Amino acid sequence: MVDPIIYLLIRKKIYLMGKKLYVGGISYDTTEDGLKEAFSKEGTVESATIITDKFSGRSKGFGFVEMSSDEEAEKAKEAFDGKELDGRTLKVDEARPMKKRDDSGGGYGGDKF
Repeated sequence: MVDPIIYLLIRKKIYLMGKKLYVGGISYDTTEDGLKEAFSKEGTVESATIITDKFSGRSKGFGFVEMSSDEEAEKAKEAFDGKELDGRTLKVDEARPMKKRDDSGGGYGGDKF
């Protein structure tokens, strides 16, 4: 039998992402390797990803760092939230699942006759 709390979390599509951190305010000069190196001071970094614009390839100024444990993620959050990296103040928080988006394809839909 499945634990009722786990069932509810899965049914409501609430996923705990304790090891994965959202990192905002990333400098355009920061690389994924640089981000990984900085966060590795607080524990083992599983992955570091900077989100880029699909057309220009330029950083969007945020990314995600996945630590090897919840404890290391919390330690990294406390160490880097509000601190500077490459001249920019970082905002670090626990990552949340991406919200479902309406895939309507643009703004010209309107009511059809």
